[in-house]
Amino acid sequence: MKKKALLRIWVPLSSLLMSLLFMPEAHSQGTFADLPRISSGSTVCENALWIETPLDRQFMQSKRVVVADLKGPGIITMIHFALPERMAAQPNKYHLGRELILQMFWDDEKSPSVQCPLVDFFCDPAGERERLETALVNKKRGWNAYFTMPFRKSARIELRYDGPVEPGKELWSLMPCYSYVLAQKLESLPNDFGYFHAFWRQELINLGKQDYIALVAKGQGKFMGWNVTVRSPGRPGYPVDENEKFYIDGESEPSIEFQGIEDSFGFSWGFPPEENTFLLTGWFPFHKEGAAAYRFFLQDAIVFQKSLVVSIGFGKNEHPMFREQFSRPGNELEISSTVYWYQTEPHEAFPPLPPVEKRSPTEVNWKDREELPDPQDLEQRGVKLHLRCGRPEKELIFAQEGYSAKVVRGFAYTGWPFPIFHTRADEQEVQIALTVPPKRRGILRLYVIDPDHFQGGRHQEILINNKSFGEVQGFDNGKWLDLPLDESFTQSGEITLRIKNLNPQSNAVVSIVEWAEPKE
Repeated sequence: MKKKALLRIWVPLSSLLMSLLFMPEAHSQGTFADLPRISSGSTVCENALWIETPLDRQFMQSKRVVVADLKGPGIITMIHFALPERMAAQPNKYHLGRELILQMFWDDEKSPSVQCPLVDFFCDPAGERERLETALVNKKRGWNAYFTMPFRKSARIELRYDGPVEPGKELWSLMPCYSYVLAQKLESLPNDFGYFHAFWRQELINLGKQDYIALVAKGQGKFMGWNVTVRSPGRPGYPVDENEKFYIDGESEPSIEFQGIEDSFGFSWGFPPEENTFLLTGWFPFHKEGAAAYRFFLQDAIVFQKSLVVSIGFGKNEHPMFREQFSRPGNELEISSTVYWYQTEPHEAFPPLPPVEKRSPTEVNWKDREELPDPQDLEQRGVKLHLRCGRPEKELIFAQEGYSAKVVRGFAYTGWPFPIFHTRADEQEVQIALTVPPKRRGILRLYVIDPDHFQGGRHQEILINNKSFGEVQGFDNGKWLDLPLDESFTQSGEITLRIKNLNPQSNAVVSIVEWAEPKE
């Protein structure tokens, strides 16, 4: 039984590795079975950036360095960049970001076929990862790529630094300190070999108004992977209800559409609590509660004959609430992507990259955007306590002496659109214990909102000290519930609030709880 179990594990992995190595026999080293075969052609290696290489291949004299300049025909099989000296010496103080651009040119073309920040090319968005392992790129004290990159006449790989530091020793210490490029020199390439392309972009966008465009390609080719980040600048959390759409050969409607961003990258019901970096798919947290994910389409590449447009947006049949919520000012999403594909040349020229200062993740403090009530206004309304359920920091933001509230049951969730971007939720019921002076009359005010219309819409029952105050549903756009309570509910000064879930596929939620004693 042990041998069979081991075989089940080994066969898929070996098949994957063989598929990564496989190319026509005359133009590669072949599969594992072909490793002993002596092939034609030769292997070449070009070094750059290290102190042993000529000055024009270091960042000592220029902000632009050619790290490989090869004559064809041939195939690049591996690229390596070492960590910067400063990054190795001070890993907690410095990391390479999006100021360094990787460019690749095939066959003396003027417009690059690869143009993206070096770190994002290696599925390391903004350079924030310490380690990453995938089938085609990895990082740990260096960046390594194994994409197959054929060229017929020439291949030129460049690094371009767009930051403020001038060429010299300091810049050298901030840039990758060494690189090498391995390639096979061949007599010819098959006519059906396409050229490798990669492009990065980032946009702060109201996704309810328009889709995010990751790629516009013209020509014949195939899409074989991407890495994507999504975040909600200025607040914790992010939606996962976006669809990934592939418009092939001029389609007006996408013939390939993945429903839900986490599903398109191999997960479901949101991304899991812990990161998962598999060979072909993976996800990990990104920059202050955002998400980064990657997927490679090796045996399932998306083929196009004339053109391909790849976008991210809400589906036609998605609940209209999503478009409404994410069309509002202040509810923008920041999405970035690096797309990998092969195609014939010439390719569609890439749009210019944004200025270096606009490539980093947008920094907005959610506390600066949150709308909290003024304590004087609360007092004038007779409010004695005000609880913001699920708020990332302090939930009980206002309470006069003798009044308090505590969440007994329900997890905190953030990620809904502003102004109310937080809640307490539970699959069975949310419970909150309130303390007021004994025998007080008052109004218990609840604010509930169902902005994601979860599982057909939330449906819940309100109970106070085990007495039902009715059911509530259809509160996609938010609803205040005013529940008058007489002395019979406050004899002991203790009030138990329960919000019970009545939709088995959904959960119960509450975002604001107030206790008020209006002046008579």
